[in-house]
Amino acid sequence: MAVKTSGQPDAKGLEHRKLAVIIVTYNSGDTLGGLLDTLGAGLAGIGQTEIVVVDNASADDSVAIALRHPIGVRVVQTGRNGGYAAGINAGSATISPDADLLILNPDIRVAPGSVAHLMRRLSPNIGITVPRILHEDGTLFHSLRREPSLQTAWADALLGTKLGYGLDQGECVCNDGRYERTGLVDWASGSALLVSSHARASIGPWDESFFLYSEEVDYQRRIREAGQHIAFVPEAVFIHIGGEYSRNARLYALLTANRIIDYERHHGAFVNVIFRLAVLSGELLRSIGGSAVHRAGVHAAWDKFSVQRQPSPQPSARGA
Repeated sequence: MAVKTSGQPDAKGLEHRKLAVIIVTYNSGDTLGGLLDTLGAGLAGIGQTEIVVVDNASADDSVAIALRHPIGVRVVQTGRNGGYAAGINAGSATISPDADLLILNPDIRVAPGSVAHLMRRLSPNIGITVPRILHEDGTLFHSLRREPSLQTAWADALLGTKLGYGLDQGECVCNDGRYERTGLVDWASGSALLVSSHARASIGPWDESFFLYSEEVDYQRRIREAGQHIAFVPEAVFIHIGGEYSRNARLYALLTANRIIDYERHHGAFVNVIFRLAVLSGELLRSIGGSAVHRAGVHAAWDKFSVQRQPSPQPSARGA
Protein backbone atom coordinates (compact mmCIF):
# COMPACT_ATOMS: atom_id res chain seq x y z
CA MET A 1 0.00 0.00 0.00
CA ALA A 2 1.39 3.41 -0.95
CA VAL A 3 1.31 5.99 1.82
CA LYS A 4 2.03 9.70 1.65
CA THR A 5 3.54 11.57 4.56
CA SER A 6 2.80 15.22 5.28
CA GLY A 7 5.91 16.51 3.51
CA GLN A 8 9.54 15.48 3.56
CA PRO A 9 11.45 16.25 6.78
CA ASP A 10 14.28 18.72 6.99
CA ALA A 11 17.24 16.36 7.14
CA LYS A 12 19.68 19.00 8.38
CA GLY A 13 22.01 17.45 10.92
CA LEU A 14 20.84 13.87 10.37
CA GLU A 15 23.68 13.06 7.97
CA HIS A 16 26.02 12.81 10.98
CA ARG A 17 23.70 10.84 13.25
CA LYS A 18 24.08 7.09 13.66
CA LEU A 19 21.00 4.90 13.44
CA ALA A 20 20.66 1.15 13.81
CA VAL A 21 17.47 -0.67 12.86
CA ILE A 22 16.74 -3.83 14.84
CA ILE A 23 14.18 -6.32 13.54
CA VAL A 24 13.48 -9.38 15.70
CA THR A 25 12.35 -12.36 13.65
CA TYR A 26 10.88 -15.75 14.41
CA ASN A 27 9.51 -17.61 11.39
CA SER A 28 8.90 -14.21 9.79
CA GLY A 29 9.70 -15.13 6.21
CA ASP A 30 6.26 -14.15 4.95
CA THR A 31 6.57 -10.53 6.14
CA LEU A 32 10.25 -9.66 6.49
CA GLY A 33 10.96 -9.02 2.82
CA GLY A 34 8.15 -6.49 2.60
CA LEU A 35 9.61 -4.48 5.48
CA LEU A 36 13.12 -4.50 4.02
CA ASP A 37 11.69 -3.32 0.70
CA THR A 38 10.39 -0.13 2.37
CA LEU A 39 13.44 0.72 4.46
CA GLY A 40 15.48 2.33 1.68
CA ALA A 41 12.95 5.14 1.21
CA GLY A 42 11.92 5.06 4.84
CA LEU A 43 15.48 5.88 5.97
CA ALA A 44 15.96 8.69 3.44
CA GLY A 45 17.96 11.64 4.74
CA ILE A 46 19.85 9.72 7.42
CA GLY A 47 23.55 9.43 6.76
CA GLN A 48 24.83 6.52 8.86
CA THR A 49 22.53 3.53 9.10
CA GLU A 50 22.78 -0.20 9.60
CA ILE A 51 20.05 -2.83 9.57
CA VAL A 52 20.29 -5.74 11.98
CA VAL A 53 17.97 -8.73 11.86
CA VAL A 54 18.02 -10.69 15.12
CA ASP A 55 16.70 -14.17 14.45
CA ASN A 56 15.28 -16.23 17.31
CA ALA A 57 16.01 -19.67 15.83
CA SER A 58 13.53 -19.50 12.96
CA ALA A 59 12.65 -22.75 11.23
CA ASP A 60 11.74 -20.98 7.99
CA ASP A 61 13.79 -18.92 5.52
CA SER A 62 13.86 -15.68 7.56
CA VAL A 63 17.66 -15.62 7.74
CA ALA A 64 18.09 -16.35 4.03
CA ILE A 65 15.64 -13.58 3.10
CA ALA A 66 17.55 -11.11 5.25
CA LEU A 67 20.96 -12.07 3.89
CA ARG A 68 20.02 -11.91 0.23
CA HIS A 69 18.10 -8.64 0.37
CA PRO A 70 19.87 -5.92 -1.62
CA ILE A 71 19.48 -3.27 1.10
CA GLY A 72 22.27 -4.95 3.08
CA VAL A 73 21.47 -6.65 6.37
CA ARG A 74 23.62 -7.94 9.21
CA VAL A 75 22.11 -11.01 10.87
CA VAL A 76 22.50 -11.95 14.53
CA GLN A 77 21.41 -15.52 15.20
CA THR A 78 20.57 -16.04 18.88
CA GLY A 79 20.33 -19.83 18.59
CA ARG A 80 17.19 -19.88 20.74
CA ASN A 81 13.68 -18.51 20.92
CA GLY A 82 14.29 -16.26 23.91
CA GLY A 83 11.50 -13.78 23.23
CA TYR A 84 11.16 -10.27 21.89
CA ALA A 85 13.02 -8.39 24.64
CA ALA A 86 15.89 -10.89 24.53
CA GLY A 87 16.14 -10.40 20.78
CA ILE A 88 16.27 -6.61 21.14
CA ASN A 89 18.99 -6.92 23.76
CA ALA A 90 21.01 -9.33 21.63
CA GLY A 91 20.91 -6.94 18.69
CA SER A 92 21.55 -3.83 20.78
CA ALA A 93 24.69 -5.41 22.26
CA THR A 94 26.25 -5.53 18.79
CA ILE A 95 25.75 -1.90 17.77
CA SER A 96 27.55 1.30 18.67
CA PRO A 97 26.43 2.82 21.99
CA ASP A 98 26.15 6.26 20.38
CA ALA A 99 23.62 5.09 17.78
CA ASP A 100 19.91 5.75 18.02
CA LEU A 101 17.90 2.54 17.78
CA LEU A 102 14.81 1.93 15.65
CA ILE A 103 12.98 -1.20 16.77
CA LEU A 104 10.58 -2.70 14.24
CA ASN A 105 8.37 -5.75 13.94
CA PRO A 106 8.91 -7.59 10.65
CA ASP A 107 5.26 -6.94 9.76
CA ILE A 108 5.80 -3.16 9.70
CA ARG A 109 6.08 -1.09 6.53
CA VAL A 110 7.72 2.36 6.60
CA ALA A 111 6.52 5.32 4.51
CA PRO A 112 9.20 7.39 2.71
CA GLY A 113 11.07 9.83 4.94
CA SER A 114 9.25 8.75 8.10
CA VAL A 115 12.28 7.76 10.16
CA ALA A 116 13.88 11.20 9.73
CA HIS A 117 10.73 12.74 11.21
CA LEU A 118 11.16 10.52 14.27
CA MET A 119 14.86 11.29 14.64
CA ARG A 120 14.40 15.04 14.46
CA ARG A 121 11.98 14.94 17.41
CA LEU A 122 14.52 13.27 19.74
CA SER A 123 16.14 15.54 22.32
CA PRO A 124 17.81 15.28 25.74
CA ASN A 125 14.30 15.20 27.21
CA ILE A 126 12.66 12.99 24.55
CA GLY A 127 14.02 9.47 24.84
CA ILE A 128 11.55 7.71 22.53
CA THR A 129 9.57 8.82 19.51
CA VAL A 130 6.72 6.84 17.98
CA PRO A 131 4.96 7.12 14.60
CA ARG A 132 1.36 7.25 13.47
CA ILE A 133 0.50 3.66 12.56
CA LEU A 134 -2.09 2.62 10.01
CA HIS A 135 -3.68 -0.73 9.31
CA GLU A 136 -2.98 -2.31 5.94
CA ASP A 137 -6.26 -0.90 4.58
CA GLY A 138 -5.19 2.64 5.50
CA THR A 139 -7.39 3.04 8.56
CA LEU A 140 -5.89 4.38 11.78
CA PHE A 141 -4.39 1.92 14.26
CA HIS A 142 -4.88 3.19 17.82
CA SER A 143 -1.29 2.62 18.93
CA LEU A 144 -1.11 5.09 21.83
CA ARG A 145 -1.74 3.96 25.39
CA ARG A 146 -2.33 5.26 28.90
CA GLU A 147 -0.45 3.97 31.93
CA PRO A 148 -2.36 0.91 33.25
CA SER A 149 -4.55 1.82 36.23
CA LEU A 150 -7.70 0.69 37.99
CA GLN A 151 -9.62 3.26 35.96
CA THR A 152 -8.34 2.02 32.60
CA ALA A 153 -8.78 -1.65 33.59
CA TRP A 154 -12.39 -1.25 34.69
CA ALA A 155 -13.24 0.98 31.73
CA ASP A 156 -11.90 -1.67 29.38
CA ALA A 157 -13.67 -4.45 31.30
CA LEU A 158 -17.12 -2.88 31.50
CA LEU A 159 -17.23 -0.86 28.29
CA GLY A 160 -14.69 -2.46 26.00
CA THR A 161 -12.79 -0.59 23.34
CA LYS A 162 -15.71 -0.25 20.91
CA LEU A 163 -18.48 0.62 23.38
CA GLY A 164 -16.21 2.95 25.33
CA TYR A 165 -14.85 4.66 22.22
CA GLY A 166 -16.62 7.95 22.86
CA LEU A 167 -15.70 8.09 26.54
CA ASP A 168 -12.07 7.18 25.77
CA GLN A 169 -11.21 6.25 29.37
CA GLY A 170 -9.54 2.88 28.78
CA GLU A 171 -5.89 2.03 28.28
CA CYS A 172 -6.11 2.58 24.53
CA VAL A 173 -6.16 6.21 23.39
CA CYS A 174 -9.12 5.94 21.01
CA ASN A 175 -9.75 9.60 20.16
CA ASP A 176 -8.81 9.91 16.49
CA GLY A 177 -8.12 13.61 16.91
CA ARG A 178 -5.25 12.83 19.26
CA TYR A 179 -3.45 11.18 16.35
CA GLU A 180 -3.45 14.38 14.31
CA ARG A 181 -1.04 16.33 16.51
CA THR A 182 2.33 15.76 18.09
CA GLY A 183 2.57 15.43 21.86
CA LEU A 184 3.73 13.36 24.82
CA VAL A 185 2.22 9.96 25.62
CA ASP A 186 2.50 7.41 28.41
CA TRP A 187 3.48 4.58 26.10
CA ALA A 188 2.84 3.22 22.64
CA SER A 189 2.77 -0.03 20.72
CA GLY A 190 6.11 -1.82 20.69
CA SER A 191 5.83 -2.63 16.99
CA ALA A 192 7.71 0.57 16.04
CA LEU A 193 9.81 2.64 18.45
CA LEU A 194 12.79 4.95 17.99
CA VAL A 195 15.03 5.01 21.10
CA SER A 196 17.71 7.66 21.48
CA SER A 197 21.31 6.70 22.26
CA HIS A 198 20.99 8.70 25.49
CA ALA A 199 17.94 6.71 26.57
CA ARG A 200 19.66 3.44 25.71
CA ALA A 201 22.58 4.36 27.95
CA SER A 202 20.49 5.59 30.86
CA ILE A 203 17.75 2.94 30.87
CA GLY A 204 19.75 -0.18 30.12
CA PRO A 205 18.47 -3.44 28.60
CA TRP A 206 14.90 -4.55 28.08
CA ASP A 207 13.36 -6.84 30.71
CA GLU A 208 13.67 -10.36 29.34
CA SER A 209 11.31 -11.80 31.97
CA PHE A 210 8.54 -10.67 29.60
CA PHE A 211 8.83 -13.25 26.85
CA LEU A 212 6.36 -11.32 24.72
CA TYR A 213 4.01 -8.41 25.50
CA SER A 214 4.29 -5.79 28.26
CA GLU A 215 8.03 -5.44 27.74
CA GLU A 216 7.37 -2.17 25.94
CA VAL A 217 5.12 -0.99 28.80
CA ASP A 218 7.93 -1.65 31.27
CA TYR A 219 10.62 -0.06 29.10
CA GLN A 220 8.68 3.12 28.39
CA ARG A 221 7.71 3.44 32.05
CA ARG A 222 11.42 3.34 32.94
CA ILE A 223 12.01 6.05 30.34
CA ARG A 224 9.50 8.30 32.10
CA GLU A 225 10.83 7.45 35.56
CA ALA A 226 14.28 8.55 34.38
CA GLY A 227 12.88 12.00 33.59
CA GLN A 228 12.59 11.53 29.83
CA HIS A 229 9.47 11.44 27.67
CA ILE A 230 7.82 9.53 24.83
CA ALA A 231 6.70 11.73 21.93
CA PHE A 232 4.15 10.90 19.26
CA VAL A 233 5.11 12.16 15.77
CA PRO A 234 2.15 11.99 13.35
CA GLU A 235 4.25 13.05 10.35
CA ALA A 236 6.01 9.66 10.58
CA VAL A 237 3.70 7.08 9.03
CA PHE A 238 4.12 3.32 9.39
CA ILE A 239 1.87 0.44 8.31
CA HIS A 240 1.24 -2.53 10.61
CA ILE A 241 -0.12 -5.67 8.99
CA GLY A 242 0.02 -7.87 12.12
CA GLY A 243 -2.07 -8.19 15.26
CA GLU A 244 -2.17 -11.99 15.46
CA TYR A 245 -2.69 -11.92 19.23
CA SER A 246 -6.38 -11.04 18.62
CA ARG A 247 -6.86 -14.35 16.78
CA ASN A 248 -4.40 -16.64 18.57
CA ALA A 249 -5.56 -17.95 21.95
CA ARG A 250 -2.05 -18.72 23.24
CA LEU A 251 -0.73 -15.29 22.32
CA TYR A 252 -3.76 -13.60 23.85
CA ALA A 253 -3.33 -15.60 27.06
CA LEU A 254 0.28 -14.50 27.28
CA LEU A 255 -0.69 -10.87 26.64
CA THR A 256 -3.32 -11.04 29.40
CA ALA A 257 -1.00 -12.70 31.90
CA ASN A 258 1.83 -10.25 31.29
CA ARG A 259 -0.56 -7.32 31.58
CA ILE A 260 -1.36 -8.48 35.12
CA ILE A 261 2.23 -9.32 35.99
CA ASP A 262 3.45 -5.89 34.90
CA TYR A 263 0.82 -4.12 36.98
CA GLU A 264 1.43 -6.24 40.08
CA ARG A 265 5.12 -5.40 40.12
CA HIS A 266 4.30 -1.76 40.86
CA HIS A 267 1.31 -1.86 43.23
CA GLY A 268 0.22 -3.28 46.56
CA ALA A 269 -1.62 -6.54 47.17
CA PHE A 270 -5.14 -5.10 47.59
CA VAL A 271 -4.96 -2.91 44.49
CA ASN A 272 -3.54 -5.83 42.53
CA VAL A 273 -6.57 -7.97 43.40
CA ILE A 274 -8.92 -5.24 42.15
CA PHE A 275 -6.93 -4.89 38.92
CA ARG A 276 -6.93 -8.62 38.25
CA LEU A 277 -10.65 -8.77 39.01
CA ALA A 278 -11.21 -6.06 36.39
CA VAL A 279 -9.24 -7.99 33.76
CA LEU A 280 -11.00 -11.25 34.68
CA SER A 281 -14.43 -9.58 34.51
CA GLY A 282 -13.74 -8.18 31.07
CA GLU A 283 -12.57 -11.51 29.72
CA LEU A 284 -15.58 -13.30 31.21
CA LEU A 285 -17.99 -10.84 29.59
CA ARG A 286 -16.35 -11.27 26.19
CA SER A 287 -16.16 -15.05 26.42
CA ILE A 288 -19.94 -15.42 26.77
CA GLY A 289 -20.33 -15.65 23.01
CA GLY A 290 -17.96 -18.61 22.91
CA SER A 291 -14.76 -16.82 21.92
CA ALA A 292 -11.79 -19.16 22.33
CA VAL A 293 -9.46 -16.16 22.54
CA HIS A 294 -11.32 -14.61 25.47
CA ARG A 295 -11.71 -17.99 27.17
CA ALA A 296 -7.92 -18.14 27.10
CA GLY A 297 -7.92 -14.65 28.60
CA VAL A 298 -10.15 -15.87 31.44
CA HIS A 299 -7.73 -18.68 32.27
CA ALA A 300 -4.77 -16.32 32.09
CA ALA A 301 -6.38 -13.80 34.43
CA TRP A 302 -7.33 -16.58 36.83
CA ASP A 303 -3.88 -18.14 36.93
CA LYS A 304 -1.27 -15.91 35.33
CA PHE A 305 1.67 -18.00 36.51
CA SER A 306 0.76 -21.12 34.54
CA VAL A 307 0.49 -19.05 31.36
CA GLN A 308 3.76 -17.20 31.98
CA ARG A 309 5.63 -20.50 31.93
CA GLN A 310 4.29 -21.46 28.50
CA PRO A 311 6.49 -20.45 25.55
CA SER A 312 4.77 -18.39 22.89
CA PRO A 313 4.83 -19.81 19.36
CA GLN A 314 5.42 -16.48 17.59
CA PRO A 315 7.40 -13.72 19.33
CA SER A 316 7.40 -11.57 16.23
CA ALA A 317 3.61 -11.42 15.94
CA ARG A 318 2.90 -8.38 18.03
CA GLY A 319 -0.24 -6.33 18.35
CA ALA A 320 -1.20 -3.26 20.35
